[in-house]
Amino acid sequence: QVQLVESGGGLVQTGGSLRLSCVVSGSTFSINVMGWYRQAPGKQRELVARINSGGSSNYADSVKGRFTISRDNAKNSVYLQMNSLRPEDTAVYYCNVLGVVMTSRPYRNFEVWGQGTLVTVSS
Repeated sequence: QVQLVESGGGLVQTGGSLRLSCVVSGSTFSINVMGWYRQAPGKQRELVARINSGGSSNYADSVKGRFTISRDNAKNSVYLQMNSLRPEDTAVYYCNVLGVVMTSRPYRNFEVWGQGTLVTVSS
């Protein structure tokens, strides 16, 4: 079983910064894609940024130039550095991980979501 633990949300003023962290633990696994999604009140969950095992990343247009996603494969962790935050960035942020559980054969793919962490940006 694979689990995620997120941290780093909170309240910040417009223009401020926050750093979200997500750590993967559990069974023997290989991680492919790690990403961050967010869901604002009354809106659908949307992709913020994701990064693959090779380090290639992509971002939502609304956060390009302000947010940076990174990963530490040795620590099975992914981070989201958020700068120049705006009120419209207010949302619950979710970590998402796709990979392969390798505890025993046959190996199986997995997708896991974190519990979510609230980011509130005040104007």
